[in-house]
Amino acid sequence: MMDDRIWKLLARKLSGEASPDDLKELEKLVKENPDLHYSIDAFTKIWNAPVKETAGPDVQKLLNRIKPKREPAQLRKIPSVFSVKRNVMLGNHFKIAWRNLARGRVFSIIKILGLAIGIASALLLFLWIQNEMSFDLYHKKKDRIYLAWSQSPYEGRIETWPATSMLLGPILNTSYPFVEATARQNDVLSFLFHVGNKHMESRGMLTDSSFLNIFDFPLVYGDQNKALSTPRSLVITESFAKKLFGRTDVMGKAIRIDSTSDFMVTGVLKDLPNNTQFKFEWLGPWSYMNEVHWMKEDWSTSYIRTWVLLKPGANEQIANARIKNLVAEHSDDVKFETFLHPLSKEHLWDRFENGKPSGGQIKIVRLFWLIACFILLLACINYMNLSTAKSLKRAREVGIRKMAGARKSSIVRQFLVESILVALLAGFIALLLVEPNLKWFNALTEKRLIVPYGNPYFWLSFLGFIMVTGILAGIYPAFYLSAYKPIKVLKGTFQSVNALVTPRKVLVVLQFTFAITFIICTLVIYRQIKYGQQRDVGYDQKNLAFVYMKGDVNTKFNAIRNDLMNSGAITSITRSNSPITDTWNGDDSYEWEGKKPGSPKFGAGLYFTDQDFAKTFGLKIIKGRDINAERYPADSTAILINESAARIMGFSDPVGQVIKNRDCNWHIVGVVRNFLTSSPFSSFYPLVIHGPGPQYWFGTMSFRLNAYRPVASNIKSIGAILKKYNPDNPFDLYFAEQTNSQKFTGTKKVDSLAFIFASLAIFISCLGLFALAAYMAENRTKEIGVRKVLGASVASISTLLSKDFLKLVIISFVIASPIAWWAMTGWLNNFEYHIRISPWIFIVTGAFSILLAIGTVSFQSIRAALANPIKSLRSE
Repeated sequence: MMDDRIWKLLARKLSGEASPDDLKELEKLVKENPDLHYSIDAFTKIWNAPVKETAGPDVQKLLNRIKPKREPAQLRKIPSVFSVKRNVMLGNHFKIAWRNLARGRVFSIIKILGLAIGIASALLLFLWIQNEMSFDLYHKKKDRIYLAWSQSPYEGRIETWPATSMLLGPILNTSYPFVEATARQNDVLSFLFHVGNKHMESRGMLTDSSFLNIFDFPLVYGDQNKALSTPRSLVITESFAKKLFGRTDVMGKAIRIDSTSDFMVTGVLKDLPNNTQFKFEWLGPWSYMNEVHWMKEDWSTSYIRTWVLLKPGANEQIANARIKNLVAEHSDDVKFETFLHPLSKEHLWDRFENGKPSGGQIKIVRLFWLIACFILLLACINYMNLSTAKSLKRAREVGIRKMAGARKSSIVRQFLVESILVALLAGFIALLLVEPNLKWFNALTEKRLIVPYGNPYFWLSFLGFIMVTGILAGIYPAFYLSAYKPIKVLKGTFQSVNALVTPRKVLVVLQFTFAITFIICTLVIYRQIKYGQQRDVGYDQKNLAFVYMKGDVNTKFNAIRNDLMNSGAITSITRSNSPITDTWNGDDSYEWEGKKPGSPKFGAGLYFTDQDFAKTFGLKIIKGRDINAERYPADSTAILINESAARIMGFSDPVGQVIKNRDCNWHIVGVVRNFLTSSPFSSFYPLVIHGPGPQYWFGTMSFRLNAYRPVASNIKSIGAILKKYNPDNPFDLYFAEQTNSQKFTGTKKVDSLAFIFASLAIFISCLGLFALAAYMAENRTKEIGVRKVLGASVASISTLLSKDFLKLVIISFVIASPIAWWAMTGWLNNFEYHIRISPWIFIVTGAFSILLAIGTVSFQSIRAALANPIKSLRSE
């Protein structure tokens, strides 16, 4: 048994801590231990070996023989010779890796840059995914918060929507013991706020006082239990307080809303985080719904949101079974079903088809996750190709190291260390690329994403991500290069560049398959957007503008209309409940003579107007006339219907027919051509335009501008007249063309993202192709030299070298085309109005891919063809 003191001295020596007297001490201890089977010469040989040579076969053999089976407890704190050896070898791996990177600077820059772009792209997408996955999960009671949804049969299917009657919340509070609290919330509203000389429009919500107890929106000032308890209380956010008052300590300050109601600030909220579905700057009391005449307490009207907080331990399935038929139990006419949808699923799983959950935003999250993985995989494939492109030089290095006694595991570690080093460098370059690109990415995705540099978990996750990326990128080159046989390498007989199928060719095909798929998808999305933009909307958008009716506009409308018409700025004017570019109301209670018993409910989009609706909007009247309640008093109960509504009703001559709804009987005075009011990709649906009968209201005023005057002059005249009659409200004019163009925003963002990802995929794929071309040129140098000596021209050699790459691109195109067709067919099926995928899209993409490949490999091909054959053949 070796004395522990001898082991301790060896460890001190190999860790660099020994003193000159330690050798004498070692010799003394060896002489004093007669049980040792090794002479003093063996220990002296270890002692005199430099630390960097401890991996040599002789020293290794001695170390293995004298190492104790179990280290004594008192020596465990001292680095063993083997840990020293491992540390030294790891340091050597990093030194060799750095030297290899420095030796081939161009290839190293391309490898690092390609990987950095891939990591930066993936990081941006992962930041977006993390934001989406964390929506509203910061609320402490999130597992007990639900949104009440409604569903009802309609035209043979089940329609589902996230709204209920205003009566549901109070009923749940009083009659269902498993409910702890409820809070009603209307859609986000825009009111005009007045503080002194400041007039500012802001969006917010009217809600029950329990809202702040259900959700965790921290108050900087105020009490969450009392903040919304009075009819004139108002809670505002910090940023909105600064806009109005220049500071946040504004408790008790007075604010006037829409020049009619005075409120008092009873709470100041912290600004909302960026991962919430709620978008508001203020909260007002639910009782204000009565004052603005928006309260509709009947079971048939369901357009407000009802949040439900279940008691601890309450079961979601049991609760849903109990409230399923709640509406039918309280109403003889309305048969809506009600169910609770968890807050945790409200953002990502908010889509239902025929009453069944069918995903929602989670599909986009998964798509972005796949795209991030694809981009990163392309970057890793690019690294693999570039690493193996110089395999000839690295193979000789591997052969010599194996002949010198290096094991395969040591060589694998060397290449993995090199790839991890590249990944680390690429990772920090990626952070530098992410920061300046966050601004446009946030604008594109409408987010406020930031890189959480101060969060230690981010750095742990980022470093782990970098390590995984480095191993993923380096695992193939490590095992591929370490598998070379030394004899074949040194004889130069290991190359198989002309093999029909090689891993490098497979990787290039995979890269270009991704790139071509993205290109086709981008072109299809672009064509779909153009298709929608060129669609006839059914009314004349040119010189059509509107304003929202706020303040005194409704009460002074007649005077405003007269002044506007006399000014020459407009040629016609009309009022309606919503602009022609949108439909805010609907009704499914229509009945008429001849309607088949048991037929599905007839639902239609609903407009109110007083006169000149068709004239102002440029609608084509097919039968009858326009509504004009001023000229024809009976037009207060007149309606216009569009072609879709007339077809469903089945009248041979609709004009003069009477239809009725829950409000009154209406008589049809005209039929207008179908016109588009919603998505530019939807089909035409039934529309009904009511005269100013029961329950009417007006929210917008629309004009046809005078085409013979400059637009700026018309706007100036309209603004002056509206300021004259409505001085406290800002003048905001909206054009129908611009409003309709905004409907393409979401689809354009998808197209922009597809274009960006396609560009990245193309760039990274071209780097991979460049690497394979370099590999080819390097390994066929002698063949090219022989061909030139035999009289081959530069053009023929370039063609010879390039045609193999064209085959790879063509194979990629053949694989990518059906994949892209399948993906885009599924995407287009989400739109009722969509294009057919044209063969020209595939032809253009294929031609572009081939030209791109030729341009990428031509540099290497021509360079190899122009090389002097003497240099390549002189060793022969």
